[in-house]
Amino acid sequence: MTFTLHQLFPTVVATTKLVIDPLDLAGHLQTLLALRGGDVGNPSAGCAWTGDINGVWQLHHLAEFAPLVRRVTEQAMGYLEAVGFDRSQVALHLQRCWPVLSEWDQLVGRHHHPNAHLSAVLYLTGDGSGEEGVLRVHSPQQSNELVPGLVAGHGGPIASDHPLNSERWDLAPEVGLLVLFPSRLDHSVLANGDPESLRCSISFDFVITAPEQGHPPEYLAPHPSQWSPCSDLSS
Repeated sequence: MTFTLHQLFPTVVATTKLVIDPLDLAGHLQTLLALRGGDVGNPSAGCAWTGDINGVWQLHHLAEFAPLVRRVTEQAMGYLEAVGFDRSQVALHLQRCWPVLSEWDQLVGRHHHPNAHLSAVLYLTGDGSGEEGVLRVHSPQQSNELVPGLVAGHGGPIASDHPLNSERWDLAPEVGLLVLFPSRLDHSVLANGDPESLRCSISFDFVITAPEQGHPPEYLAPHPSQWSPCSDLSS
């Protein structure tokens, strides 16, 4: 008997390559190093330097990065369309945009972005080997392991890294590689294993709301222009 395996309810992680002019790329790297200043990492030992907790979270407001931001935003809108959104019925907002610089043996621990809906990472370094540290996306659940815990256990009966029972997915950075994924997905960055290389990327957090005009649907936040700070409402 032959089975037909139906892979239901897929989680969509999208990738594409952006061509970045070498001179622009060199300039971006210099600017990001200057923004990092004398720091070499986050306060947590072994953690890469991330701009979002070091006051550098608005790269989208710097003219130098405007062309890159526009291209990434276009791809983000394309992602929404690819997974079934009617683009005329939503507004997409870029909430945060920050660099991540990882020296040798530095990593980024497992986390997700509860403040956003769609996240993206654009790599400014990498040769596809993964030596500088891969992006690891963690499965939100293991429906096919049947017995809870078997995939993560030691010496279990499930084949290691079986495509229908994997607990993670790894992506090696390359210059110009853009990856987009739901912000709720747990992800991490493995340690930079190349002592001669700096791993550099730019992260983006997007939020989806209703358009400015019209009535928002029940489960979609109204457009920010419709909001009122509570301080303005106090008597």
